[in-house]
Amino acid sequence: MADNSKTEDTASDSVEAAKNASDKKEKLADQVMQNPQVLAALQERLDSTTLTPSSYIETLPKAVKRRIDALKQLQVKCAHIEAKFYEEVHDLERKYAALYQPLFDKRREFINGEAEPTDAESEWHSENEEEEKLAGDLKNVVVIEEKAEGEETNVKGIPDFWFTIFRNVDMLSELVQEYDEPILKHLQDIKVKFSEPGQPMSFSLEFHFGPNDYFSNSVLTKTYKMKSEPDKTDPFSFEGPEIVDCEGCTIDWKKGKNVTVKTIKKKQKHKGRGTVRTITKQVPNDSFFNFFSPIKVSGDGESLDEDSEFTLAADFEIGHFFRERIVPRAVLYFTGEAIEDDDNFEEGEEGEEEELEGEEEGEEEEDAESDPKKDFSQPAECKQQ
Repeated sequence: MADNSKTEDTASDSVEAAKNASDKKEKLADQVMQNPQVLAALQERLDSTTLTPSSYIETLPKAVKRRIDALKQLQVKCAHIEAKFYEEVHDLERKYAALYQPLFDKRREFINGEAEPTDAESEWHSENEEEEKLAGDLKNVVVIEEKAEGEETNVKGIPDFWFTIFRNVDMLSELVQEYDEPILKHLQDIKVKFSEPGQPMSFSLEFHFGPNDYFSNSVLTKTYKMKSEPDKTDPFSFEGPEIVDCEGCTIDWKKGKNVTVKTIKKKQKHKGRGTVRTITKQVPNDSFFNFFSPIKVSGDGESLDEDSEFTLAADFEIGHFFRERIVPRAVLYFTGEAIEDDDNFEEGEEGEEEELEGEEEGEEEEDAESDPKKDFSQPAECKQQ
């Protein structure tokens, strides 16, 4: 009997201990759940376990995954067809470039004073025609007065046409140094040339210069090599042709006129004798004409450092801008009209974003101030006037 009594006491103690332990756990859990840091950590853990597209795909049956793989095969084939489409677009660009060229040749003649436009060719009706007529009448009065004082200066063509474009366009003006300016004033034309049929996709920019005191080249060239095919390792990233490399040209600088380098003097002290000598050396100099000595993309697959990649990407962007915007619409960048259009477009986008944000803020304020019980059936922004 004593043994039975002892067994019952032990069981009772065990139950009591278990109950106490349970009570302690509950109290500890209550204390933990009242801790804001612990709650935040738990919420973060829950957020991280939210179902993502990839995790959803993993839950699908094997047969469904197999069909998805088949869709990806079709997508790769679509990318290759798209690449062929862009190759044909390049052929069309070449075809129409030949149609544009006679017009660009006439543009060059007018700019450089090689020909004068006829009255019909120079007739242009602008939106501000009346204001311009009034300004023209005032100008005629000034011209008459100037003629009375002396002979009128004979202006040839459109002075500093391309140089003015460089100054007007921020992307280009950032590259131009003060010592580049007198050279760019000799720039007479910029042309775009497309690769021939059967050749790898590329385009070249030709900068035509008149005789000058800086270099003997009449034409400076920059060629951009392009690729229009999906990447074998990542075919879904294909979005059309991309510039993959570029080549410049050698500028034949005249003696002492190379603006892409500068001469500096350095003092050197002899370790043994302690004597000091002055040496001169040439170091690279900031200049627009570095545009014709681009960074070379390594052909052995070695990656460029971050600064080089940034410089190369900026170079590609500038080349594309010359091809797509500057050369086809030169007169509008000279007058500034194209720049105003670009600015208006960008401001319009920003304005829309600000307006939308303002509307959202207004909605939040209205929601906070209004009583949902009073007008639950119709949101404030949808009320009839």
